[in-house]
Amino acid sequence: MNGQSVQQRPLAGLKVLEMGQLLAGPFASAMLAGFGAEVIKIERPRTGDPIRTWRKIYRGTSLWWLSLGRNKKSITLDLTRPEGQQIARRLAAKVDILLENFKPGTLERWGMSYDALRELNPRLIMVRVSGWGQTGPYASRPGYANVAEAMGGIRYTTGYPDRPPVRTGVSLGDTLAGLHAALGALVAIYHRDVRGTGQGQVVDVAIYEAVFNMMESMLAEYDKLGYVRERTGPKLEGIVPTSTYRCADGKYIVIGGNGDSIFKRLMNAIERPDLADDPRLAHNDGRVAHEEMIDRAIEEWTSRHPYEVVFQRLTEAEVPCGPIYSIADIVRDEHYIARGMFEEVDLGDGDKVKIPSVVPKLTSTPGGTDWPGPPLGAHNDEIYRGLLGMSEDELRRLQEAGVI
Repeated sequence: MNGQSVQQRPLAGLKVLEMGQLLAGPFASAMLAGFGAEVIKIERPRTGDPIRTWRKIYRGTSLWWLSLGRNKKSITLDLTRPEGQQIARRLAAKVDILLENFKPGTLERWGMSYDALRELNPRLIMVRVSGWGQTGPYASRPGYANVAEAMGGIRYTTGYPDRPPVRTGVSLGDTLAGLHAALGALVAIYHRDVRGTGQGQVVDVAIYEAVFNMMESMLAEYDKLGYVRERTGPKLEGIVPTSTYRCADGKYIVIGGNGDSIFKRLMNAIERPDLADDPRLAHNDGRVAHEEMIDRAIEEWTSRHPYEVVFQRLTEAEVPCGPIYSIADIVRDEHYIARGMFEEVDLGDGDKVKIPSVVPKLTSTPGGTDWPGPPLGAHNDEIYRGLLGMSEDELRRLQEAGVI
């Protein structure tokens, strides 16, 4: 457990009701929970969020769930049943934010449109995450992130020009959408509370739009020049040199030498003072025109030396460079360790596991993990009795009926 206690964290007192499952919405609420928000996560009775059984399992639970469910309070509720929907409305009346990532129209079918919930809670902020947004001709399509990544532009530019487009090794579209959702929620809170309007609103996050928001200058380049950015492998088109180079021992080094003064230092470090002083290469536009020559010169040098020699020489020359890390490299890296990037959380019986620390790092009000992803329904009693005031008989009846 790192950071301050939950009562001291900057979002303490903020109540969030998380509906939906898997990644985009839950990632957003995990960000808020890491900074002290009270997140009540609704899960299906008996099965729970599918993430609980995805990828690598340890002691019956996904290791992914431990970080994605951190600091959340798990309750079970069958939202497909009228009584479950009624309970969900009661919960929505008592929170600041309702965060959902169902297919558009689902909440409306359950009688939980924003207009309906606003009558119960005028201050409610509803954050809605979907593949294509709540409006438009694609709104009703299934919204998986892999398709949204493809249509958002990032897949087209990822990979080598002579091969099919590829994806990254993580669920990038979902997490980008989750970050946008967390930002949107806090912007809406600022408008409601800090500016004193008292008004709730809808935050409409589309996964493809979160991806498209990362596409830099591509729209303007196409609009004015008809230019389409293509796949360039390890390089970044129009910025030279910035690529990955092979060393004599088979390891690879990433080098960013595209600043004008950095380029000079890089060329001197690789024993090419002629290129360092070449007026054609003094600025990026000239280097772009001679990219192949520059990359060939760099790799001719790196291929003659082992990685450690290359890294040391370039570091001494103050040229940005570094290795390509696997997770096995990351956990041993002194900088990750010094920055406190791993939290150890207790799994019970003295067993502990490392999960990523909460970021970004705040000097006065840092985030932290108070508990890992909890067991399914672990907070039913606390929320249903404490927040909604249900009796023991009512809880027993709901449980026997399969509603919770």
